[in-house]
Amino acid sequence: MGHAARRRIAGFRVVMSWPEGGFAPPATEPPKPRGLRARVAGVAGAVLIVGGAATVGAVVAAQQHAPQPSLAAAGATGPSGKAWWLSLRHSLPVSIEILAIGVHSVLLRLGVKPDGTMQVPPLQRPSLAAWYKYSVTPGQIGTSVIEGHVDTKQGPAVFYRLGALRPGDLVNVRLADGITAVFRVTGVRQYLKSKFPAKAVYRDATRFAALRLITCGGAFNYATSQYLSSTVVFAFLVTSHPAGRRKAAT
Repeated sequence: MGHAARRRIAGFRVVMSWPEGGFAPPATEPPKPRGLRARVAGVAGAVLIVGGAATVGAVVAAQQHAPQPSLAAAGATGPSGKAWWLSLRHSLPVSIEILAIGVHSVLLRLGVKPDGTMQVPPLQRPSLAAWYKYSVTPGQIGTSVIEGHVDTKQGPAVFYRLGALRPGDLVNVRLADGITAVFRVTGVRQYLKSKFPAKAVYRDATRFAALRLITCGGAFNYATSQYLSSTVVFAFLVTSHPAGRRKAAT
């Protein structure tokens, strides 16, 4: 048997072998007629090969990549119109809903790790997003930050489709006082983690109520099991629903 060439398909190492010349060697003598048992064994072997190939194909197809922000969705990082004067009083966020990408999540509350960096939601609860408790509450003047995982080894997580948002989409955040704060997306951008503009993303807005949604994105480094980029959604408060009104903005 010749050397084996290795390729990666959706993270799996596939090993293929072929003769050194790249083609099967010619037969040295005419093939002998095969009996019924040989023909049955040959058919069974072919079925196993086809079945194995179909299984690999199904696994590869199942490993879909999360949507990535398009250049057309980059939009703006600041509000427009009258958004600068809208604000809500302090009230802890309870849940988030983004109808455009099918997100419905209770919000966890996270702080910072011992090294001073922002915590991330626990991998054991990938379907839940989390509010950064040292940012303002959603709707207050300033920048509120909500983060979530894009996926785990088990599959898509809460912000798997965050990169598919477009300017104009709405984000609804329900607060503890019953009010639903409604934010409009103005831009969706992706940044390399090595060049992440922390000041532009996290700094407090001084005249309006801003919201940042953050998850991982871009290429995946299999050696470190880390994504190389971050997807950031910029949104701003445009209205709110009073307590008791349950219908989310659409």
